[in-house]
Amino acid sequence: MSADPIAKFKEAQRQGWKHFAPLEGLTTRPAAHLVQFAGVRRGQRVLDVACGTGVVSITAARAGATVTGLDLTPELLERARENARIGTFEVEFREGDVEALPFGDAEFDVVLSQFGHMFAPRPQIAIAEMQRVLKLGGTLAFTTWPPELLIGASFALVGRYMPPPPPGTSPPPQWGDVQVVRERLGDSVTNIVFDRGCMFVPALSVANYRDNIEKTAGPMLKLVEMLSASEPARLAEFRREYDALVEPYFADNVVRQDYLLTSAIKPA
Repeated sequence: MSADPIAKFKEAQRQGWKHFAPLEGLTTRPAAHLVQFAGVRRGQRVLDVACGTGVVSITAARAGATVTGLDLTPELLERARENARIGTFEVEFREGDVEALPFGDAEFDVVLSQFGHMFAPRPQIAIAEMQRVLKLGGTLAFTTWPPELLIGASFALVGRYMPPPPPGTSPPPQWGDVQVVRERLGDSVTNIVFDRGCMFVPALSVANYRDNIEKTAGPMLKLVEMLSASEPARLAEFRREYDALVEPYFADNVVRQDYLLTSAIKPA
């Protein structure tokens, strides 16, 4: 009997993202933006979904919250624990899956996710779980990549070169479309608010930027690994397309990456 395709998909994600740690410094400013946007306060219980190396978790803990961070990838959790230890912050980090959160109903005042829950293959399951563990009157807030801008378009390009994902899954950048977000949240929340922000990623050239992403970002890393072994000409074609996509966003030794923030309230 073949392995469950969703489980196999998640295992590929777990392996692909384990090299992300060198990029964590780029996400620290957006982490502060998200924590402020969500209105995290001292004494609140906060869950950071797909916490990666803990940048949002630690930022929320510094604001006085009691924080739990959850991620699928053990290597990133090791880095998160080290980051918390260095800063002397008490954060609980647990391995787990947003589609099956290991928490009871209504445990958290705030549920956050920075560029994380969007990678769950089945959006409605992920968002239902995030809402389940949120208290009545609690805040759900996340950052995502709009499909029409650089990172969203990059995922679409990578997707054209990769084998198709399992049936029933959705592309991550759909979470960056305001209309899609409204539809997915539906009438189970109120007070939906959107905002925008941007990251500026240092790079000496477009090729320099691409080289860094190929070594650290899960989907790109897996694509390069696959094509290097079997289709080097196709890899060269992909790199030409990717560089052309990045070029308009590169100036003054930085690449601009724009993101969307969403917050909503679970009705009391």
